This record gives sequence, C-alpha cells and structure tokens, in this order.
Amino acid sequence: MARNRVLAAAGIALLTLAAGLITTSATGAPGASGAPGASATTEGCGKAPALTSGTRTITSSGKSRTYILSIPDGYDRNRPHRVVFGFHWLSGTANDVATGQTVQRDVWSYYGLKRLAGSSTIFVAPQGFNNGWANNGGEDITLVDDIVRQLDAGLCVDTTQRFATGFSYGGAMSYSVACSRPTVFRAVAVIAGGVLSGCAGGTQPIAYLGIHGLRDSVLNISGGRSMRDRFVRNNGCAAQNPPEPSQGSLTHRGTTYTGCRDGYPVRWVAFDEGHIAAPQDNAPGDSGTRTWAPEETWRFFTQFAGTGPDPTSTTTTTTTTTTTTTTPGEPQPGACRVSATVNAWGNGLTAELAITNTGTTQVQGWSLEFALPAGQVITSGWNASYAPSSGRVTARDAGYNAAIPPGGKVSIGYQVTHGGDAAPPSGFSLNGAACTMG
Repeated sequence: MARNRVLAAAGIALLTLAAGLITTSATGAPGASGAPGASATTEGCGKAPALTSGTRTITSSGKSRTYILSIPDGYDRNRPHRVVFGFHWLSGTANDVATGQTVQRDVWSYYGLKRLAGSSTIFVAPQGFNNGWANNGGEDITLVDDIVRQLDAGLCVDTTQRFATGFSYGGAMSYSVACSRPTVFRAVAVIAGGVLSGCAGGTQPIAYLGIHGLRDSVLNISGGRSMRDRFVRNNGCAAQNPPEPSQGSLTHRGTTYTGCRDGYPVRWVAFDEGHIAAPQDNAPGDSGTRTWAPEETWRFFTQFAGTGPDPTSTTTTTTTTTTTTTTPGEPQPGACRVSATVNAWGNGLTAELAITNTGTTQVQGWSLEFALPAGQVITSGWNASYAPSSGRVTARDAGYNAAIPPGGKVSIGYQVTHGGDAAPPSGFSLNGAACTMG
C-alpha cells in the first residue's frame, strides 16, 4: 500500500518532531462512560436524528475542523448504538479511513470494521491538521471531546460503547485517547502506533488491544510493547513476555493477559511483517479480504456488551470452549427466535445472528444449527465455534456466552466466501428445537 512508504525516513523525523511539541490536556472530557457493562443512553435517544452521514464541520478550540460521520442504514432512534472512531495515519485522510480505498475500497472501510458491524455502530473518521495528529496543546483530544458531545446530543448512543482505533499516527492518537479519556472510551485498538500524540494522564485502566509488526522499521515494536505495558500495569494484569511469531513465518500470534481487573483486558498481537495496517498470514503486504486484523479488533470491541437494548452487542474472546448441553437448559420447542443481518460485497459477506430465548427457562449451553446457501463457505467467525464450514452448520457457544436467560439475547457472527448467492442462512434450531425467524 502506497501510504506505508510515506512514513519512511522523512516521516520518522516528522513524527519525532511532533512528539516533542505535544502538551495534552486531561480536562474538559465529556460525560464518563460509566462502569463496565452499565449501559447509559444519551439525550439523542428517542428523537429524530439531528445529524446525517457525510462530511461535517465543527468548531473546536476556536478552529474549523471536519470529520466524516457514518450512521448505519438501520439506525434506530430508540436503540443506543456503539460508536467507533477511526483515526488516519500520517499523510492519510478521513476519507481514506471511511472508504478503505488505500487497501480495498468498502471492504477495508474503517479499518475493515464497518462490514462487520451491521446496523449496530456509528462510525467517525476525524481529519487531523496537516494529515497528522500532533495534538498541539491537546487540540486533537479536544476535537474528540467536541465530536462526542455532538453525537450524544444528536444521536442515540450507548455511552459505555465508545471505541477508538487507528494505524501508525492514528494508533498514536488512539493511545492518546486511552491515556486521557479512559472513562469516556471503553477500549482502544492501537495498530503499529507510537507515543506521538501525547499521553496526558495515562494512569487509569482502559481495555487495550495492541497490534504490531515484528519488522516495523518506522515505529519499532519495542515502543508498542512499552505502550502495551502501561496498560498491563494500569489494568492490574500479570506481567509476562507474550510469545510472538518467528521472523520469516508470515504469521501472527495473539495473547490475552491474565489477572487483569474485571472488565479491563489487555490483548497483544504480534505479526511477522513491517509497518502495515492490514496484515495477512502466509503472504506479505496488506490485504482487505485476507487480513485477520479487523476480526481481532471487532472481537475485542464487541466483548463489552452493555445492558441496553442493542441487539448486536456481543461478548467475545479469542478462546473457544465447547459446552455440552444439559437437559434443564434445553429450550421449549419454538422457544427461540433468530434474526440474521447480512452485509455482502463482491464474493464475500458477513452475517450476524441474534439468538433470542423466547422461553421461560434459562438455556445453559447451546448449539445452533442452520443451513448455509449453496456455495457459501465460512472462513472465520466470532462468539462461537463453527463446524463444518459449509452446508448444514452447527455453531456452539464459546463458554462465556453459554447462558441465555428468558428474554435474553446472544449475538454471533461469521464471514464467508460465496459464488454469487449472498442470501442469509435458514432452518435454525437451538439445541434441537426449531426457531422462528425475525
């Protein structure tokens, strides 16, 4: 990708200079996100949306700034939505983030997260001064504050479900958000970042995902490890040296830290490549369709399900545990409902399945069977294990989401390739009992 070369020798000098000019502010933050899992809504809920998708102008720190807003097609004024900020890299733009055009248009929109989100998420791509995030005097953090306030006033937002991610300079800005706004944002995903946008505060816990290349010659992985370790300490995790892939393997390896304070995990993913944002296994360079990074980020973000009515909020982990079904937990016949949301492009799609227990007893341990249309093959999934990858598929709970109380809902999802049939799955049954659709 062309932008990877922008941050070569001259880019390093610019970033280093920027880092030396930063003085960020830890004050003036919007309302706190609240305790983990405690859903909170905004004044925009229940009202006609006061904002529309597109490039928006806002005055922040006395200056005119812009950001791109993407409101989902299925926006529901009565349902609090997740919000994801995507920060661009040095010499990148908000439009690059919003379109994904530097890797693969649409497929890599918002770092590949938009295609996974369905109607659950509002996306924001702010534009930095001089196509960077120098954050002079904390002005870029103030911009984030002002955008958050505008979204809260005009849209229905779950204030416990705000997230930030970015690559390179965008990763640095996400790290700055983690340091200075840990009670406003629930989690960050820092991709190949550095301490370039400041770290005001930096003493409170926030859920932290770090992704970094072993052979990064622009922002060395040693810096990424140090950034990660700040939140290993803040989050009360047990210190360790997580295993990383060997150089030349063109693979990635992820570790979820143990002992962390409840609700504040730290995950580290190292990959064998350089300064790139969409790494793939077994091949060099970026790939919109083959990169594993969006699924890593999406699983990390969606594990923080609030208690509000967001039907697509999920709880996830990268460890899959199969739980056997017990008789007391079996649903009554017809006591389940499944809705399917499909986002298709070219020869691929993602599907999100919301499983609702419509019975009067708790389901404890579940398997969901369904039929994929001919030609569809599952390539990855989240919140469940899937087997086989085509035909009649069984999705089994991941342990942490084994319980579905009466009226409760669990969301799972997967990505497939297909030969032209992008239809949703059909013929659902939960623990052997047929489910209704809708």
